[in-house]
Amino acid sequence: MCGIFGYVGKDTASVVKTLRGLKDLEYRGYDSWGVAVKTPQGIYLKKAVGKISSISESEFKNIQGAVSLGHTRWATHGGVSVSNAHPHWNRDKSIAVVHNGIIENHEALRRKISSHFGDKVFRSETDTEVVPLLIDLFMERGLSFEMAFVRTLQDLHGRFAFGAIHKDEPFIIAARGGSPLILGTGDNEQYVASDIPAFLDYTNSVYFFENGEYAKIFPDKINFFNFKTKKQIKKTPQIIEWEKGAASKEGHDHFMLKEILEQRDLIENSVRVGSKAVTDAIPYFKKAKNIFFIAMGTAAHMGMAGEYLFSRISKKRFELVYASEFDRVLPFLGKESVVCGITQSGETADLLEAFESAKKHHATLLSVINVRGSSAERESVHVIPVNAGPEKAVASTKAATTQLTMLTLLAYAISGKQKQGEKLLLKASKGIKGWLSEALLSRVKHIASSIKNAEDLYIIGKGINYPIALEAALKIKEVSYIHAEGFAAGELKHGTIALIEEGTPCIVLVSEDEHSADVLSAAQELKARGAYIIGVSPYNNAVFNSHIEVPSLNEETVFPLMIVSQILAYYLAVLRGNDPDKPRNLAKSVTVK
Repeated sequence: MCGIFGYVGKDTASVVKTLRGLKDLEYRGYDSWGVAVKTPQGIYLKKAVGKISSISESEFKNIQGAVSLGHTRWATHGGVSVSNAHPHWNRDKSIAVVHNGIIENHEALRRKISSHFGDKVFRSETDTEVVPLLIDLFMERGLSFEMAFVRTLQDLHGRFAFGAIHKDEPFIIAARGGSPLILGTGDNEQYVASDIPAFLDYTNSVYFFENGEYAKIFPDKINFFNFKTKKQIKKTPQIIEWEKGAASKEGHDHFMLKEILEQRDLIENSVRVGSKAVTDAIPYFKKAKNIFFIAMGTAAHMGMAGEYLFSRISKKRFELVYASEFDRVLPFLGKESVVCGITQSGETADLLEAFESAKKHHATLLSVINVRGSSAERESVHVIPVNAGPEKAVASTKAATTQLTMLTLLAYAISGKQKQGEKLLLKASKGIKGWLSEALLSRVKHIASSIKNAEDLYIIGKGINYPIALEAALKIKEVSYIHAEGFAAGELKHGTIALIEEGTPCIVLVSEDEHSADVLSAAQELKARGAYIIGVSPYNNAVFNSHIEVPSLNEETVFPLMIVSQILAYYLAVLRGNDPDKPRNLAKSVTVK
């Protein structure tokens, strides 16, 4: 879970472009950062602990070179330190390498390197450092830089993406073995990165690396090869329709707030743009003997909500499976099975591994996805895009809402009522647009200020609001660092109510549905034990100590309930002095297991 950016072209101030690209990738890792530039004097390398967003370009005004590589790190192997930051050197500092992923056999490779060069050759605790040293070893045996790089790749086990430069070579060499890597191509300028927004200032014409591929990247040409067979591969660039403005804060204090507010329009946009993809997906689900949706984190909560939607609307059963636990359903997979991934990035390591297992069992793969051209899309026979646009805050907000939008529409479509579903969702979008206002933000911020010092917080819901309670708790944990737990309303009395003390904040999610009486009864039980009850509901109730009003949208009330939880999490983070865009220990795209 790191960010890679590289440039090769005509701009001798390439380090500036690399720094800007890294700042756009900081959501993928912000423990430390580093840049390497090929200069006439050799490779210039700078590494530091902390966030790159605060670094001034002026510090690098004298560094000249038209080939550069950079990296933002989310620590896996080895602590957060300058020595563990990327790029990493070989022995004589003629090679610099950046890496995203995990090299599973790095200990065995360390022993191999040590037996040849000695133990003192290692300068870090990372798994990455074996790569430049292996390249070094193979070059010492007579291989070229390119062939030594390829030979090194063949020795690696795990999921990875690499970029490497050599002080005497005019190209970047980059490879993918499971972790995301994309190449943007311009006018005698090429960009390699972990994600598209990093180079949208310069080009929207992209090549996608497939697993097992490497590229030799010159300013005026790109050659792709299979690193196992060494055979050249022909590729065609694709045009990405994202706009860079969608990946900027546009005047807001944080990406998270900006992305929350974008939900005023996103349900409508997702319905209008994604309707045909939903229609085209219907046959896959109708003919399936069994259906499994797989996801992790926020996407899994949306999938769980989808279970309720499919059951109630389409009378079709599917099972949500956490991608990391997918092995348990493998005995039930076959040619008549549909496995549908729900993912923002399309690069989640556990999900892609589950896809590999499903393919071996001849299941049909589909995806509900945000990032077009991602690995999950390329593995799927059909894709339902959610059309949220770039999501930069680590904690997912607008992608979650659009995932739930498309799952709702899919449930209606499978039941033969797609137009009805579109009408209901567009009505919900209209209701949210007027309600998601400065007045609402002020109300939620006021309530957040009253509970910001809480150590524990509980959220309850029933029916489809139960997975929304789980998601609300996740958002609060992610960005505020308050211990928060979501529960089905009837579950609290089976143990957790023992934790309720005088003043414990409890959020109660209530819709105008058949479950409202049960949820309010559970709230009474909490209040009787001293809980401070925050009701999120279309109407006030005597049991609530505080109330946040949401529009009454029938079954679609689930959307404003979730949006309120996102806003509350955001203000709890800000009021507690946290950066909601970059919460500690987390990164946006979980590309390692």
